[in-house]
Amino acid sequence: MSGSDRAWAVPPPSWPVEPTGELHLAVGSRGNRSVATRQHHRGALRVIRPMYLDDSSQVTYVMVNPGGGYLGGDTYFTDVVVDDGARLLLTTQAATKVYRTPGNRARQRTEAVLGEGAVLEIIPDQLIAYRGAAYEQTTHVTMAPSAILISLDVVTPGWAPDGSAFGYDSVRLRTRVDIADSPVLLDNLRLEPADGDMRALGLLEGHSHVGSLTVIGQRTDDGIIERVRALLANVGAGVRAAVTRIEGPGMLVRVLGHDTGTITALLLGVDALVRREWLGASPLVLRKY
Repeated sequence: MSGSDRAWAVPPPSWPVEPTGELHLAVGSRGNRSVATRQHHRGALRVIRPMYLDDSSQVTYVMVNPGGGYLGGDTYFTDVVVDDGARLLLTTQAATKVYRTPGNRARQRTEAVLGEGAVLEIIPDQLIAYRGAAYEQTTHVTMAPSAILISLDVVTPGWAPDGSAFGYDSVRLRTRVDIADSPVLLDNLRLEPADGDMRALGLLEGHSHVGSLTVIGQRTDDGIIERVRALLANVGAGVRAAVTRIEGPGMLVRVLGHDTGTITALLLGVDALVRREWLGASPLVLRKY
């Protein structure tokens, strides 16, 4: 598969209006580096110039929303293709802030296609949902059997004038992963404070923040699952963490806590383990400030 001879992963979604922001990015291999073979953006979504964080071939792109946050009715679409053997890291310049969304929720859709031996890491800063916010995020990844996907999400409640921990209306994160056209993961996280006590059993169980790390790759085995469990066993008071093996093959790590920093550090620790064992790469150091 080559970015020079194929269309984008999918066309933009059929929303009633044009997307507020739209990004298309295809990455391929050139020599000993991964480079963009196609790049297009429109509206309030773009990437800044590529970076190489270490001596591996992985290219890093930082996504930027010049508008500073998501508002009611905003729609964002990201389309990514990682060609055979290429490596891409996508991150954000800062936290994604979702403000009041009266009348219509803010939506983000990401479609990605990974070729044989391709690697895609999606490591954004946290999602902050403020009072009155409703947000829907859909991620669909179609990958070759030998590709690797690592994707992180952390949801943080924004400040509310009345001091409530869950001032937002709803946050919905839906992730689907297909390998060779067969579904291997469908993770649907719905946080809707208006419909119940988010701290109750079966929801966030006394916690205010939640983080997830999805890892899909053929090298998933009992050994790495046990090493991840050992990492998660060292969490501090007020934090709960667990790993679930995906027969895809892969794993899903979920962490509940009370602050963004603790959850993010724990998930990046798992990411560092996977990077070291699967990619021969050093832990991520994302210098943004």
